[in-house]
Amino acid sequence: MNKPTNFQTILGADGRPAFVVVPYDEFLKAFEQSGELVPDAVVRLAFDGEMSPAKAWRTHLELTQAEVASRMGITQGAYAQLEASQNLRKSSREKIAAALGITPGQLDF
Repeated sequence: MNKPTNFQTILGADGRPAFVVVPYDEFLKAFEQSGELVPDAVVRLAFDGEMSPAKAWRTHLELTQAEVASRMGITQGAYAQLEASQNLRKSSREKIAAALGITPGQLDF
């Protein structure tokens, strides 16, 4: 059986594998393939700027609320309410993600 060898396993107190350390390039490649990476700039906007993930992404992408709302087929006011929400419904998260050109998982942080 072939096992990858380009990583380090860290054992827990019980002697079983608890963590795996992989080279950074491999880590990035795995996340890029999953489509779930969130740029540092977006994370900073969300946490330092106290923005919702949707607003942080929109700001990062240099879009207006009206532009995103138009892509979603809703009014700017309706989008503003969605963007301000910290607990989006799954269907809303999917629609916003599609309008922003990202995956729904990238709004879930």
